Amino acid sequence: MSTTHQVLISAEELRLRLDGSTKTVILDVRWALGGPNGREAYAEGHVPGAVFADLEHELAVPVAPGSPEEAAGGRHPLPSPGQFQATARHWGIDDGDSVVVYDDSFGQAAARAWWMLRDAGLDDVRILDGGLAAWRRQGLPLEGGVTAPAPGGAHLGSGALATIDADEAAGFAGLLLDARAGERYRGEVEPVDPRAGHIPGAVSAPTSGNLAEDGTFLPAEELRRRFAELGAEPGRAVAVYCGSGVTAAHDVAALAIAGIEAALYPGSFSQWSRDPARPVAMGAQPSGESASGEGAFGEGPSSAATSGTGQPDGIASAI
Repeated sequence: MSTTHQVLISAEELRLRLDGSTKTVILDVRWALGGPNGREAYAEGHVPGAVFADLEHELAVPVAPGSPEEAAGGRHPLPSPGQFQATARHWGIDDGDSVVVYDDSFGQAAARAWWMLRDAGLDDVRILDGGLAAWRRQGLPLEGGVTAPAPGGAHLGSGALATIDADEAAGFAGLLLDARAGERYRGEVEPVDPRAGHIPGAVSAPTSGNLAEDGTFLPAEELRRRFAELGAEPGRAVAVYCGSGVTAAHDVAALAIAGIEAALYPGSFSQWSRDPARPVAMGAQPSGESASGEGAFGEGPSSAATSGTGQPDGIASAI
């Protein structure tokens, strides 16, 4: 299934949908590593009719830090198709439903839900452009409490979208993009994973570069120009990773808006960096100063990262 179709919906378009007769399931995916509790924020006020989607427990399989499961699949491994189908039904999704996902971090977390639902076979899944901030800017209403939808009956699968694993990332012949903050890519800081740096050969493509100043996605032509400057060209395969497979979906969505299909590496750097046999590269260049994992496991800088503007990069820095 191609990702290069309509990806976004504006706040005004979503309002019109809610006023119409077409069923639209809305998912609130507010979450930040170490940040405020998304479920509590949701209960305080959300887009009318939205259902809370728990990134840690529904959009990933919880793993204990330092566990063999974390080493094998990274910090946010994907749930099984059966688990995710049960979750989607719990959200009230039926076959053929339209789904809109949003967060309060300009799509950084919501893109994970977008990618997973598209990968599971749903065709009409949109990200609210600009997130909850865009809804609020329009002066549109919020409702409190918890929405408990009637169970749905969606039949979901997996594998509709392209993915790569660690071995494929190691020998990727196309353009491999790193969606994390530049400081993490260069190895200057590493707040959550055991080694700093990036996968050798990867090109830095922070998700912040996908966004306009108001937090909406850049127009398609600007995104095409951005990714062309990073090396995306017709006929060249593209894949994306991040810290744990969450914000990489934001780059995949931006690439889709630009008309470029891209694969996702779900385990991402949290899986890669936990394997001492995998090399890491330091510095601003894709090849960096590559060093073998031997003797480097668990080493490297560790501090909070900031974006190129000096503002905290939030999810982009941490996931």
